[in-house]
Amino acid sequence: MKKTAIIGATTNPGRYAYMAAQLLTEYGHEIVPIGIKKGEVFDKQILDIREKPQVEGIDTITMYLGPQNQPEWYAYILSLRPKRIIFNPGTENHELERLAHKQGIETEEACTLVMLRVGNY
Repeated sequence: MKKTAIIGATTNPGRYAYMAAQLLTEYGHEIVPIGIKKGEVFDKQILDIREKPQVEGIDTITMYLGPQNQPEWYAYILSLRPKRIIFNPGTENHELERLAHKQGIETEEACTLVMLRVGNY
């Protein structure tokens, strides 16, 4: 299964980042919630992005942080060395995609929830 960092994680069950954490967990993927919100999501503590926590073995980053809030975290996001970054609807960012491609990181503009449900995650 794919160890997935959720950038923009939240404890709010009405948010898509929370729904992604739930579905990823249900499908057996290890989640690493990262954001500015404090709390726990499916028995995982949300890591504070401002502390730039180093996490090893990330396969996928799924973005739930709007493009206007991403630039300050470019270096951190890329330092996690994921194999791919999924830009969920509303998080698309061509500049970060270009930087990721330069480092050999695959990017997708897609919905994590749909990808999981249709079996192409």
